[in-house]
Amino acid sequence: MHTIGFIGLGLMGKPMARNLLKRGYGVVAHNRSRAAVDELVAAGAGAASSPADVARRAQTIVTMLPDGPDVEQVLEGSGGVFSAMQRGAVIIDMSTISPAIAQRLAARAHELGGSMLDAPVSGGEIGAVNATLSIMVGGDEDTFAAVKPVLDAMGNPERVLRVGGSGAGQLCKVCNQMVIGGTLSVVAEAFALAVKAGVDPALVREALLGGFASSRVLDVHGERILKRNYTPGFRSKLYAKDYRIAAETLREHGAPSPVTSVVHDLVNRLIDSGRGEEDYSALAKVIFDMAGLE
Repeated sequence: MHTIGFIGLGLMGKPMARNLLKRGYGVVAHNRSRAAVDELVAAGAGAASSPADVARRAQTIVTMLPDGPDVEQVLEGSGGVFSAMQRGAVIIDMSTISPAIAQRLAARAHELGGSMLDAPVSGGEIGAVNATLSIMVGGDEDTFAAVKPVLDAMGNPERVLRVGGSGAGQLCKVCNQMVIGGTLSVVAEAFALAVKAGVDPALVREALLGGFASSRVLDVHGERILKRNYTPGFRSKLYAKDYRIAAETLREHGAPSPVTSVVHDLVNRLIDSGRGEEDYSALAKVIFDMAGLE
């Protein structure tokens, strides 16, 4: 088992790095705040002083960061990965960023003698902890095949899928967030209708789960909504960032988005209401507020 560099130990990144350790990989970690690194060191990882230090010590480097500018800074900034990357190194960016940024950075990695995959994930903190993430990969097919065992250590191997060339993974993640947002909004509308009509929304959910309307959103987030449990598995402010990327990508390709545009407005309302630190299933609160419900 070779050593994996891991940069970004947030809500998702830290358990993902832990799963690499559990599978027997060596891990050398770097994070903006030291406490998360210390936790991993206690579990057997090494600590790196900078992204460049990670690059000097590992040929496979995973990044899990909040947004595109963060990835750009870690790779291209002073003391960044690109300043010390070994020839033949593979960067696996598992952040959710713009497809255009992913393509540009991959081209730069290639110029420097390495390669880069965009590999955003779906499954939230639970999936990160349990190594059951879905992983959508864009990039070179041979590079993907070479690092698939690394990805399998963090996700469900049956759901680790290469969907195309550079940027395709991020485009797939845009589609993922669009589908989740539309479904989540309608689930909230359905529950609000049930309450206003005097019907138990929990029984409505149970009935719908047995039919064609069943979905993971109705199952997992439907339960969250009914229990008013908005402890973050994925924070609303990050979901709002993802929807911004979706809107930019839709405009770039001239694709119609009548539903996504409405959901984007609801997501912005959620953030404007001061709920950015809550789980993004709190989107239901916007619908409930509109319905005059608590």
